[in-house]
Amino acid sequence: MAVALAAAILLSACKEPEPVVFDFEQVPVQVVHDMRMLQSGKGEAVMRMSAPVMQRFSFYKDSMQQSYELYTDGFHVDAYTDDGQLETTIDSDMARHITTEGRESWSAFGNVVVTNHIKGERMETDTIYWNKVEKKIYTDCYVRLTSDSGLMQGYGMTSDDRARNSVILRPFDWYAVERDSTYRYVDTINAMGPRKK
Repeated sequence: MAVALAAAILLSACKEPEPVVFDFEQVPVQVVHDMRMLQSGKGEAVMRMSAPVMQRFSFYKDSMQQSYELYTDGFHVDAYTDDGQLETTIDSDMARHITTEGRESWSAFGNVVVTNHIKGERMETDTIYWNKVEKKIYTDCYVRLTSDSGLMQGYGMTSDDRARNSVILRPFDWYAVERDSTYRYVDTINAMGPRKK
């Protein structure tokens, strides 16, 4: 009887633990802190991106692999011209980068600020989308566009991805700034010229 009891205790102690099952829709497969990325072309920086936290999610849903990155603690992008001048910056509270089945899309949301430093324009909105293939940014949300010449407000906006040609689709209010004819906008970010090679 003592042998049978010892065998029972020994067999129950060697029992395999229950496997832990994660819901990968809720749990990231990768977390990167203080993320920095540099995209270059022809040996020059084209874009720099930074974020305090990046979480990558990857899972299968309806037999299709779903994959995206979520930037939860802020997001910053610098985009440069061909000659190395800082042209556009994008800042937001959060961002999402979806890469599912060959499809790639970016969205930034929460206090989104897009600044074109060369033109002196600043656009504020809640959500913005970037279509990488068409090289355009757009939104259907409220937009406030300030420039050297005044202020414009409305709903919906479309532009090229460098915010060079922003158009508010449904404007409802604008204010112009009257200036002396000798006034010229000065790009203070690039006042020293492009970066040295």
